[in-house]
Amino acid sequence: MSMRPSNKSRSRNKNNNRWNNNTSGNVVNRVFDSAGPEGRVRGTPQQIIEKYRGLAHDASMGDDRVAAESFQQHAEHYSRILQVAQRQVAERQAEQQAQQAERQAEQQAQQAERQAEQQARQAQQQQQKEQAKTENEQPNAGEGFAEVADEQPDVEEHLVATPENKPRNRGPRRKPAKDKSNEVDQAAEDQPQPN
Repeated sequence: MSMRPSNKSRSRNKNNNRWNNNTSGNVVNRVFDSAGPEGRVRGTPQQIIEKYRGLAHDASMGDDRVAAESFQQHAEHYSRILQVAQRQVAERQAEQQAQQAERQAEQQAQQAERQAEQQARQAQQQQQKEQAKTENEQPNAGEGFAEVADEQPDVEEHLVATPENKPRNRGPRRKPAKDKSNEVDQAAEDQPQPN
């Protein structure tokens, strides 16, 4: 006849597994149930430590060194739990502060980059305005007006050409017609005259 484990031990194992897997919670403020030599003690780790230290002090005053040592060991156990939890909290805070500092540095870098770009654009616009101003104030003799007529605004670059807007493609220009009377006189002069 084989013995089956009791339901009590099975449920205790399930609870232990559940507590061991859930170590990411806030252990500092979690309420623990401790089954010590004097019975059950309930509270946060700090409260349990204080309770066991008090019980250890009482036991040592009553000359019960075994009970005092047992209470002291229970207090040390919860002290270690509390130290680990506090260390984890401190590490998380340091990590969060480092991430926050990194984000702030990144944001500051992006902001500085945007400001530099904006200043560069403003400087370029200012330079273009000054260049246009100097060109308008001092046109070269005869060239200034011709250049203005040849320049086309950037807007026309993006427009679609329509038949109305197309310049007429003319053939090569003809030479101006000469006076025919001049031609006849020239031709007569070129021919040898009979003597």
